[in-house]
Order: sequence, then structure tokens, then C-alpha cells
Amino acid sequence: MQKRSRKFISLTIFSIIGLFWVYPFVIVVINSMKGKRGVFQNPLWFTKDFSLNNFKTAFQALDFAHSFFNSLIITLGSVALITVVSAAAAYAISRVKGPFSSIIYYICAGTMLIPFQSIMIPLLSLFGKVDFLNRTSLIIMNTGLSVSLSIILYYGAFQGVSKSLDEAAALDGAYPLKTFVFVIFPAVSPMTGTVIILNAMKIWNDYLLPSLVVNKDGMYTIPLKMYSFFGETNSEWQLALAGLVLSMIPIIVLFLLLQKQVMTSVTEGAIK
Repeated sequence: MQKRSRKFISLTIFSIIGLFWVYPFVIVVINSMKGKRGVFQNPLWFTKDFSLNNFKTAFQALDFAHSFFNSLIITLGSVALITVVSAAAAYAISRVKGPFSSIIYYICAGTMLIPFQSIMIPLLSLFGKVDFLNRTSLIIMNTGLSVSLSIILYYGAFQGVSKSLDEAAALDGAYPLKTFVFVIFPAVSPMTGTVIILNAMKIWNDYLLPSLVVNKDGMYTIPLKMYSFFGETNSEWQLALAGLVLSMIPIIVLFLLLQKQVMTSVTEGAIK
């Protein structure tokens, strides 16, 4: 009986905390479906002027299909490159023991302490000198700026994979690359899900770097388009909030698809 009471109290407390976290998002969704007057009449709940027309207007004003495509290309390209490079580097560091491996690991950890603002101007100057400021260069920059954390995460995951798997694969005639691709990398799929969702959220929502690199007609990402859209609709909050909801949907869908891997990774980390 006492155990049930504790469980009920814990569930109640966590449910209340969860509601506090979710409610701001609920307010955004609710107000995105109101008229201009309804947003200011009762911003915390539904009003009679409920409508979905705001999403249609915001979709057209944002040129959502085009900006979505730009964000998708940049995010997919960056995340794929980050995942491949960081997984391969972390595997090599975790399996090849020696001072050089340790140096690389600590360099990766150290670079995470360097703020982007301190290298922003030299980085743009370098790419600008070779006239290479476009979506491809943005993908390369995202990879360079995000790969360190991903290597650290993968390194911890590979440390938890027994080396006996490598030895068994080698006895079966598998060379190191084949062992990595078909044996070791699938074994850390929960960490891969975590790396994907962390980097995808960061890159999808990034405004600063795209505003410096691809701030041109035809190459706007969703955050860039949202910035100009908020400026144009500063008195039309319902349209701005509808645009905000549209911009959040893709990353929410990605999280729902990968939440199992993320939770598994978190659970395994807690156990270790």
C-alpha cells in the first residue's frame, strides 16, 4: 500500500512538471489558430474565432516549400556527414590505443570550449576568399563545428562494445572497415539516434550561421524566413505563431521517430 502511494505521488508530481513544460507549446498552438482579436482577448485558451486559415496564410507568406527544402538539404547533409565522420573517428580512437589517440580525444574535448563567435569572422573570411559561401560550405561548416561533441558521445558508446566482437569478425575474415560498418556501428544504434536528433535540432533551428553564409534570395532556411516573417507580421501575432508551429513540425516528427533510440541511449548511459 505504501509503495502504491509513493508511486502515485511520484506520478502526480512528474505529471505536473510535464504540464509546465508542455503548456507554453500548447499556448503557441492555440494562439496560432485564433483571429487577431482572439490572441489578445484570451491568450491562454481557445476563443470563438477558431480557424486553420492562419496556417495557409503563413505557409504562403513563408514560401514554406522552398525554405523547407533548403533547411532539409542543409540539415540532412550536415547530419549525415557528422554521423559518418564522428563515428569513424571515435571508433578509431577507441580501438587504436596510444598517446596519439589520447591527444586527438582531448583536442576534440578542448575544441568544444571554443565559442563560435571567436572563430566566426576568420571562418567566413577564409571561405569568402575562395568564393565558397553557399549551402555546401554551410554543410561543411556545420560538420566542423559539431563533430567534436559527436566524437565524444560515440567514443563512450564504443567503449561499451566488447572488443571480442572485433576479434570474432576478424577471425571470420572481415577487414576493419567491414567490421566497423556491419558489426560495431549497428551495435551503437541508440547513440546514433541521439547524435542525429541533437545535431538535427541544432542545425534546423540555427539562425546565426545561415544568416552569414546563405542570406541570399533562393537560399533562405526556415529560421531566416521566420525572422523576416516576424518583422512583416509584428502586429499579426496569430500568423507569426502559425509560421512558428509549421517550422517546429519537422523536428518534432524526427524526435518522435527516434525517441526510442534516444531513451535507450540515455538509459544505457545511466546504468554505466
